[in-house]
Amino acid sequence: MTDHKINVKGTEIIIFRQRDDDYISLTDIAKFKNPNETSLVISHWLSTRFTVEFLGIWEQINNPVFNTTEFSSIKNQSGKNGFVFTSKQWIEKTNAIGIISKAGRYHSGTFAHKDIAFEFASWISPEFKLYLIKEFQRLKEEENIRLNLNWDIKRNLAKINYKLHTDAIKRHLIPYKISSEQANFVYASEADVLNKALFNMTAKEWREANLEKEGNIRDYADVSQLVCLSNLESFNAEFIRQELKQPERLMKLNEIAIIQMESLINSPGIKKLEE
Repeated sequence: MTDHKINVKGTEIIIFRQRDDDYISLTDIAKFKNPNETSLVISHWLSTRFTVEFLGIWEQINNPVFNTTEFSSIKNQSGKNGFVFTSKQWIEKTNAIGIISKAGRYHSGTFAHKDIAFEFASWISPEFKLYLIKEFQRLKEEENIRLNLNWDIKRNLAKINYKLHTDAIKRHLIPYKISSEQANFVYASEADVLNKALFNMTAKEWREANLEKEGNIRDYADVSQLVCLSNLESFNAEFIRQELKQPERLMKLNEIAIIQMESLINSPGIKKLEE
């Protein structure tokens, strides 16, 4: 989970992802109205009937375990004199997921799904809400650029040595007139030589250890690992041409991987690509 920060009219606001959605700090937004009483600001907002109704509708759309019975009771009390409500009460009574409390060494406070956070910002100040949306959109555009760049890097690195690697396998490891099933087995075996050398596990071992993840081990590699993997393909192709046995090649490739990763993780060029 990666935290991001944006600056809205001089107020620093933290954003992080949870359940594949962006959650924005209500505590930070509240600082724009009263930096010394952020919990009180949030509580005042939560105590209005409009807010309770809005949150209830949002939860009913997005939360299958939302406690509608408790919600009805809260809605009936909302807006009355003396009605005071907190985010903690809302979460505990209704099983809400749109608002959460986050405790941490560096970042803590009340956070809300972006839909709810924008509504809270509108209550704070319509002008502040517009600037918040603008900065949030700028952040998402920058993220999309980075994602596209990383995709291009992965795609291009995969192509760089693919033909070199497969040609060497065909020429030196695959017997004449081999069946497609046999050929696929050899390719998989050689791919796992690289996986073992760099990741210390085969594709099957990774899948068994990461049942909740989609894709394969290489989809989750960082830029340093992808660069190293590309280089290992070239070395393995050369070792195959030298007719080295697979166990010997694996030992050599692992030694190369260790040396290269030690260098790559501290490379300014790699760090720039990961930004």
